Amino acid sequence: MKKNMGTIDIIVRLVIAAIVAVLYFTNVLSGIPGIILLIIAGVLTLTSIFSICPLYLALGLSTRSKE
Repeated sequence: MKKNMGTIDIIVRLVIAAIVAVLYFTNVLSGIPGIILLIIAGVLTLTSIFSICPLYLALGLSTRSKE
């Protein structure tokens, strides 16, 4: 698969995932909404690690700079 995420996109996703994780583990987020947001944070983290966003692939988008 071709990478389609730029550096800023990766950083923003990781920051959002970290914030959600901290809020969940400090019990600010709890219950079903907290679990759902934690799963989304996990997806954001995985897409950042691999620099591939399936939604971007489906829509034909890319935030990666053309080098």
